[in-house]
Amino acid sequence: MIFGAASDIVTDDIFLDLAGFVPGVELNLKLEGLNPAGSIKLKTAVSLIEDLVSRFGIGPGDRLIESSSGNLGIALGTLCASRGIGLTIVADPNTNTAALRTMQAQGTTVVVVTERDANGGFLQTRLDYIRAALLRDRKLFWPNQYANKANSSAHYRHTAQSILKELPEVGAVLIGVSTSGTLMGCLEFFREHRPATRIIAVDSEGSILFTGQGAPRLIPGLGASLHPELLVDDGDYERVVVPEVEAVSACHTVARRYGLLVGGSTGTVLAAVRRLAPTLRNGEPVVAISPDTGERYLDTIYSEDWVADHFPGVGLVPAQW
Repeated sequence: MIFGAASDIVTDDIFLDLAGFVPGVELNLKLEGLNPAGSIKLKTAVSLIEDLVSRFGIGPGDRLIESSSGNLGIALGTLCASRGIGLTIVADPNTNTAALRTMQAQGTTVVVVTERDANGGFLQTRLDYIRAALLRDRKLFWPNQYANKANSSAHYRHTAQSILKELPEVGAVLIGVSTSGTLMGCLEFFREHRPATRIIAVDSEGSILFTGQGAPRLIPGLGASLHPELLVDDGDYERVVVPEVEAVSACHTVARRYGLLVGGSTGTVLAAVRRLAPTLRNGEPVVAISPDTGERYLDTIYSEDWVADHFPGVGLVPAQW
């Protein structure tokens, strides 16, 4: 099969049966990292760019600026490089080195802010940088993944639909939350097409999304230090908050038992499956969304030294659930 652009290669139908990860739970891992951008954010990026083209007619020579901890920045770089669009990504110290180098290799300008915001994270600092840049340069465009409904619509049209097509009787879908685009898109779709399916939002300890109490976090990609405009917390879905140490342990378990390296967000979602296991052993299939793969985390989550420094006692051996 021949594609016209790397951004056209969106794989949305790959599920891995994680038999035995949690005894008694029929767990299916939806692998979203098997595309040229390496994450679920490729669908988001395509939708955001299509929105800007529709509203403003952007094209070659135009310039975008966006905040990202890595995955969306890479995904936007995949599109912008092929379309002749300039891109600046505002990241922070938690963005891993592999992601930074990938974005730079794509021709993206990467700005790393270092001042923590009032909730212990960097998101407000990143957004403040963007707003100041927009005031200085009126020709910049900001997709704004945190408020743009093109983000959630990508997952309504693609992610959720592919889950229901593959597993029509799916009992629960577990979704990591940051911008909340995946959560909101899937929630809307399932409430319309299969309301019996449990939608479970997974957040990382230290994020303010569901606890309101922020703290410094080490693993990028999941959680936030600022409430995104897209997120509606109306009690229409379940919530679980997972400590980062459990996410790291789950990543090691999957690597050693299944030979698959998954990212920190995936580890967090899988740790949530373990926490909720007694409520999931009902014979209905469960889907855990895996946003990306683990290769970009070799220097952190899969580094023995990094783990020993930040999470003593975890080590690079499978967790004994």
